Amino acid sequence: MPIRVLLVDDHTLFRSGIKLLLQRQKDFEVVGEAGDGLEGVKRAISLKPDVVLLDLHMPGISGREAVSLIAEEAPQTRVVMLTVSEDAEDLVDCLRAGAVGYLLKNIETDYLVNAILGAARGESIISPLMTGKLVQGLRTQPKTEAPPQQADAEREKLTPREKEIITLLAKGASNKEMARVLNVAESTVKIHVQSILKKLNLTSRVQAAVYAVEHGLAHKEDL
Repeated sequence: MPIRVLLVDDHTLFRSGIKLLLQRQKDFEVVGEAGDGLEGVKRAISLKPDVVLLDLHMPGISGREAVSLIAEEAPQTRVVMLTVSEDAEDLVDCLRAGAVGYLLKNIETDYLVNAILGAARGESIISPLMTGKLVQGLRTQPKTEAPPQQADAEREKLTPREKEIITLLAKGASNKEMARVLNVAESTVKIHVQSILKKLNLTSRVQAAVYAVEHGLAHKEDL
């Protein structure tokens, strides 16, 4: 089955270019388009695509607001931000809101194709340039740091193996890398990741990594 993609961007020419690119790939089906955030949310709810490519700055509601609504109303849909913004605060806010990826519009076409495939598989996708800015954004927003008692309570929700997994998630490790480090099957890692997301009420691996840092389950230096 092809990966069903919804394009949300207020620049018609840019949407047309992405649509043409994806239509040339056998792995994708562009099921819809939207030119603003509110219409994007409506289409995401009605079409239930596998992946939404969502611009950040648009008329009406912003991409940041849209991703939060999509995460709430269509939790099985993976939202990947596709934007020109290199701002660390935008990056962190979108990931907290529920985006599984954050890509810059100047990436190569092959990188975009592989990123969509990865997002559909449940992977966290961030442009290489933005990885360091994720660390920067977390370090400059200490106000959400959990108090020691809360951090202890959060740790108690997880098994010892899940604590190892979330620490590796915070380092950006893939399922394959975690399986190798822990000497377990990759399928076992996937089960643990899903358990972590469910226990902590999160929707993506990226959110889990951010959560781990902010709640004392990993250190900022691990990222």
